[in-house]
Amino acid sequence: MNNLFTIDCGDILLREFRIEDADAIYELTSQPEVYFFLPDWRSTKEQRLNWVTNYEIPDNKKFLLAVPNISGANYLKLGIILKETGEFIGFCNTGIKEELSEPNREVVYAISKQYSSRGYTTKAVKGLIKYLFENTEVELLNTVVLPHNLGSNKVIQKCGFRINGEIEIEDQTHYHYTLNKEDWKGKNNH
Repeated sequence: MNNLFTIDCGDILLREFRIEDADAIYELTSQPEVYFFLPDWRSTKEQRLNWVTNYEIPDNKKFLLAVPNISGANYLKLGIILKETGEFIGFCNTGIKEELSEPNREVVYAISKQYSSRGYTTKAVKGLIKYLFENTEVELLNTVVLPHNLGSNKVIQKCGFRINGEIEIEDQTHYHYTLNKEDWKGKNNH
């Protein structure tokens, strides 16, 4: 994979973004099933190429250089890659959610509608959680999910997150989920 950071999750890989992914990310985030829940990810092709090239790839490099001390506004954006074909089918990211009080490291993800309901998203999120808890100083992870995003709520619960209440973000109620390292270790016999 050209020395790109990857996490093996079975039949999928999590891999840091590369410039060649810009079109696939654009296509993914243009799907109503994705931009309905992640409107900030919607862009033009030109914007997406600019973001991947000038922000997301450099941010990934900064994040990886900072490991294990990733506190602060460090972001890691990973493509979900189908091993069998090498196809970019989604993303699974971590960053700071400014609307949450500290510690506010968040997990965010999306998968192409053609690949939803196959367990890939759950594998990706579990892979990212394992990496973060085993390789960084992170003690608590967060995610926020709209109540009517049933698929995402299922993924988060399967990954061990517990509901921690509700939070208003941009005039919408979201479920706020958390997962702490000690609970995760107990469930994963580490």
